[in-house]
Order: sequence, then C-alpha cells, then structure tokens
Amino acid sequence: MTDIASFVAVLPKAELHVHVEGTLEPELAFALAERNGVELPYASVEEMRAAYHFSNLQDFLDVYYAGASVLLERRDFHDLTWAYLERAHADNVRHAEIFFDPQTHTARGVPFGAVVEGIRAALDEARARFGLTSRLILCFLRHLDEAAAFETLEAAMPYREHIAGVGLDSAERGNPPRKFARVFRRAREAGFVPVAHAGEEGPAAYVREALDVLRVTRIDHGNNALDDPRLVAELVARQVPLTVCPLSNLRLRVVDDLASHPLRRMLEQDLLVTVNSDDPAYFGGYVNANYVAVAEALGLGAAELLRLARNSFEAAWLDAGDRGKLIDELAAAAGA
Repeated sequence: MTDIASFVAVLPKAELHVHVEGTLEPELAFALAERNGVELPYASVEEMRAAYHFSNLQDFLDVYYAGASVLLERRDFHDLTWAYLERAHADNVRHAEIFFDPQTHTARGVPFGAVVEGIRAALDEARARFGLTSRLILCFLRHLDEAAAFETLEAAMPYREHIAGVGLDSAERGNPPRKFARVFRRAREAGFVPVAHAGEEGPAAYVREALDVLRVTRIDHGNNALDDPRLVAELVARQVPLTVCPLSNLRLRVVDDLASHPLRRMLEQDLLVTVNSDDPAYFGGYVNANYVAVAEALGLGAAELLRLARNSFEAAWLDAGDRGKLIDELAAAAGA
C-alpha cells in the first residue's frame, strides 16, 4: 500500500459522529468572541488550546461549554458549520450526519431557530458547492432532566423538515438511556430517527438499554459493547452501526493508547463499525486523521480501511441509489 495518509485521502467517506460545537477551533472562537463582545476565560488562542488536556469526559465538557458561549447569532452557527464543512470536503467526506446541542444555546437565551437556521444554511451551501450531502441530528443533553428534553423536542417541531434524527450525548455516567424513554418514544412518533451515545464511559448495559428502551438504529461509540458477547452477536445479526471515534477515545482516556483500541476486534467480529472525529477541534484531528492514527496503531491495511469507508456509507441515512453511487466511487478510488 502507498503511504496510509495518501490512501485515506483518496477514499470517499461519510462522517456519522461529529458534534458541530466540537468543531469550534480556538481561532474561530476568539473571532466570534470579539464579534459578539464575549469574554473567554483564556488570554489567547494558545492558552485555550493548551487547556485541551482531559482526564475524562467531564473535563472536556467543561471546556466545550465555555467555548460554546461565543455562539449567539444565526451567522455564528453558519460560520461554525461552514468551517467544519470545508475541512470535511478537504478530507473527501461526501456525506455528513452532524449532531447539534440546542440546549447548550437555548439555556443562554439563543433562539432555537437561530441555531437550526444558521447550521442549515451552511449545509445547503456545502451541498450546492461541494456536492456534500448531510443530515442534522438534535441531541438531548443527558445530564439535564426529562422535562428539559421534552421542551427541546417541542421547540424542534417547527423545524421538523430540517432535522432528521434525535440523539443523546453529554455525561454518560449516572445518566442511563432509560432516563429519556418517554422523550424518545415521542420523537419516534414524530418521525425522528433515534440514535444514542452509549458504551463510551457507560457499561454494555447502556448499549442494551439504548437498543431495547430507546429503540435506536445506531450506537454512537459503543466500545464497551464488547464486554457482552450476546450483545455483540445481536449487533452483528442486526447490523446496528457503531460510530467509533479513536482520537476522542484516546484524549478522554477511554483507551490508554490507540494500540489497545477495540476497533480491530470490532472488525474481526463483523460489527458494522465506522470511524469518525467526534469533537475534532478538541481531540486533535478530523476524520482522515482518525483513520490514519488508528491504522498506524492497529496495523490496518488497505482492505480494512476500504471496509471502514464502505461501512460509513452502509450506515448512513442515504437512499439506495445515492448509497450505491458512493460505494461505486469508493471502489473506483481504491483501485486507482
């Protein structure tokens, strides 16, 4: 195989696990802070980036929410999303399914519509300019209560045509999926596709709850599912996708080093696993960097990388025709 980075670069791919707020680079954060008159708790871009050393998920979330304070206007959400989409296009991402956390913003008085309309404008622009298709996924913050999630779901209803799915993120420990069973039932009834973060810091039992109680179609992360062989067998039989984020797992101490990352074992057990960037501004790399890092650490070859890219299209919310075209493009690129 040619060098890994070059091979990864030519592969068309989908990204299915990226939080738009987690793509806020320090340079853009300072530019938006100046534009909006917001004072960040950092003296410089360098000082902000130096704070990106985390011992667990909560350490990261504290910095993440501080950074989000600069996002106030529709144009801020457009600029944030557009900056991500330019990077995704450079990484040959052809389709992106993007999380956003409206509660992070509405709690600060930002109108729900400003968030969705800003993001949506950038997504439409990327489709027109790059041919990059997308879906938008509203995430409920699991450290907040059920009532807050219901309020957010109701706020989303006027924007139903712009939001494809609902998810569940934020601090996993002590916040099991069943906490949001009624909210997810209402969301499914309204036509939203359900997904959930599970099995990153939480146990395999949280993955089971996400499947059985929330009735999700995809598991975000899912690392700890491997602790339950019966659960793994079901995930394989049903081909439930797992959206794994290697550099995120490393930076949040989910794994001690990438050489111990479970991705290879997931592939060996025929799980429908994909590679994604999660919160790339904070974790040191966008999607191609994640492919390269895990390939080098686990000794993945061209066949495995091609399989991961194909999995990204198989797991994406695409119609059969679009999926087939992208898989054909992938095969052509791999053979070039």
